[in-house]
Amino acid sequence: MRTLRRIGFAAGLAMSVAIPAYALASEPTIPPEPATFPAEGKIHYVARDSILEFKALPQYHEPEWVTERYVKTGKLPPVKDRLPKEPLVFKTGNMPDGIGVYGDTMRHVIGGRPEGWNYGAGQTQGWGGIDIGLSECLTRTAPLFQVEAKDTEPLPNLAKSWDWSSDGHKLTMHLIEGAKWSDGAPFNADDVMFYWDDEVVDPNVSPLNGATPETFGVGTTLKKIDDNTVEWTFKDAFPRQYLYAMAYGTFCPGPSHILKPQHPKYSKNTYDQFKNAFPPEYMNMPVMGAWVPVEYRPDDIIVMRRNPYYWKVDEKGNQLPYLNELHYKLSTWADRDVQAVAGSGDFSNLEQPENFVASLKRAAEANAPARLAFGPRLIGYNLRLNFSANGWGNPDERGQAIRELNRNEDFRKAVTMAIDRKALGGSLVKGPFTAIYPGGFSSGTSFYDRKSTVYYPFDLEGAKAELAKAGLKDTDGDGFVNFPAGTAGGKNVEIVMLVNNDYTTDKSLAEGVVAQMEKLGLRVVLNGLNGTQRDATQYSGRFDWLIRRNEQELTSVVQNTVQLAPVGPKTSWDHRAPESGVVDLMPFEKDLVDIINKFVSSSNNDERASLMKKFQKISTEHVYNIGLTEYPGALIVNKRFSNIPQGTPIFMFNWAEDSIIRERVFVAADKQAKYELFPEELPGKPGDKGPM
Repeated sequence: MRTLRRIGFAAGLAMSVAIPAYALASEPTIPPEPATFPAEGKIHYVARDSILEFKALPQYHEPEWVTERYVKTGKLPPVKDRLPKEPLVFKTGNMPDGIGVYGDTMRHVIGGRPEGWNYGAGQTQGWGGIDIGLSECLTRTAPLFQVEAKDTEPLPNLAKSWDWSSDGHKLTMHLIEGAKWSDGAPFNADDVMFYWDDEVVDPNVSPLNGATPETFGVGTTLKKIDDNTVEWTFKDAFPRQYLYAMAYGTFCPGPSHILKPQHPKYSKNTYDQFKNAFPPEYMNMPVMGAWVPVEYRPDDIIVMRRNPYYWKVDEKGNQLPYLNELHYKLSTWADRDVQAVAGSGDFSNLEQPENFVASLKRAAEANAPARLAFGPRLIGYNLRLNFSANGWGNPDERGQAIRELNRNEDFRKAVTMAIDRKALGGSLVKGPFTAIYPGGFSSGTSFYDRKSTVYYPFDLEGAKAELAKAGLKDTDGDGFVNFPAGTAGGKNVEIVMLVNNDYTTDKSLAEGVVAQMEKLGLRVVLNGLNGTQRDATQYSGRFDWLIRRNEQELTSVVQNTVQLAPVGPKTSWDHRAPESGVVDLMPFEKDLVDIINKFVSSSNNDERASLMKKFQKISTEHVYNIGLTEYPGALIVNKRFSNIPQGTPIFMFNWAEDSIIRERVFVAADKQAKYELFPEELPGKPGDKGPM
């Protein structure tokens, strides 16, 4: 039935075109050079091996109150017995302000709301850096923004080292030995295997950041060797690329000793019951991260206290983190910037351009509590089209017809040429911040090549000509083009565009696209949902178009690279397989998939750069995703905080909350304030209310 419908639609398009003399469209070119802006911060580059190492130290220390209140009273073992055999040691030379001191709080403000603590089963903790503070992953990439591209490889983390077999098909990972969860339970290979077997591989479970088996390569397997060792087996030789996928947010294992009894494979629970077994009210969820959730007040605050079993130290043996407490005030994303600038919040990723000018003016004042530093243009927005024409999301006749249009290159060219990107950027913020962005890689990444980027300039009349070439015309005279007779009742071409309601920028861009498409003759209807609902709708394929902010694959390129194209049935954001497991690739997509597979298996940096130039050329030439605008972000950090690396981007390999390495951040003793809500208290038992 679906095949007949596709044939009928194609025939309808052919019959509807009378081959008039088309207006000449603007010739494709390269994007214009973006304007410079003096507020951009510069990154201080370092050698990769200068950041951390694993080794035993002669002695270890902790906050004095922990020793007095918990160790001497028998509530906790001595700190040396709570640390691994060889803890992760951050090197002093890579700390901008050196060894820190204990105390104080970092106050965050977020617009999200927590669903619960079951990250591996798909529950959001509210974003804004909460999950990054709770979760640790096999490798770590966020600090790599300060490492030169030629020296870039993921940092060790829960996996302290790894070895490749001689043929490159096997990777043996050695886990940190003797590390413990925040409740004192041992961390070992069972936690890694539970995440893999019962969350990533289980088709009924969808981890929060979308990890699937294909994220780590089609046909990849993982097995336990012993408590401290796991072994990967890959189809391709030396696919070092997957080391990036083992970082945040696709390989961050949870506490199997808590999760496993709730999983349907080991209990009578349904998958929904498993997912929701640890609601926001469930306190003291065991974590490997530096802080543990101890207080949750709906629509008010989440409080996290230091993890007494955290497995990282500085070179003097001081157990990290330095900060005792993290706050997450539950407000709005716009309010996050306002409070950080005002000093009632301590940290914000200034990513909403509507706030740029006011924030800059306030930060320039002598008594401003916060400092503000812009990074490179790494925040980009794309219009993504649903390319699946064989059933993903079970579209109705109208939806199926839209997908056929999405797969028509003339139609895509019409859409991209009808977008006035300068006007879109200017609607967000005036000044030299936004830049023309055709799509593809962010201009701030080292893999971006302007000469390999094809840009179809704004040309409304040319766009209308391309729309006519796609077989669409206004047959009822209402200003909107219609489907051909026999397709979707010949009604107006109506497109439903999915957008995240949590962010003002997303909504502003969506409204701008709606207005510009109306001038082209396309009726676009917004489906605005909050982040959680938006994610669920996207992952299930129930959308025609989607506005999405760029993820790591377009900013770092080396991270989550397989999401650039439909390498597997579920790797792409906008082209996935239905239950059949088959992705109906367009011809140029096959070329993109081939490029990605070669990139993943290559260890030659020159070859990898060349491959990504080809990818950029093909993807932008064929309008694979339609760029809207791009701009820089800035960190807003209260001036009392130390050890913030210079030039930290708000988003590249990961969000700035991870890039600044919060466990190393500290407040000098003479600048500390009394913001702690639970001073001198530690997390309690899992499920208990409040701290110990």
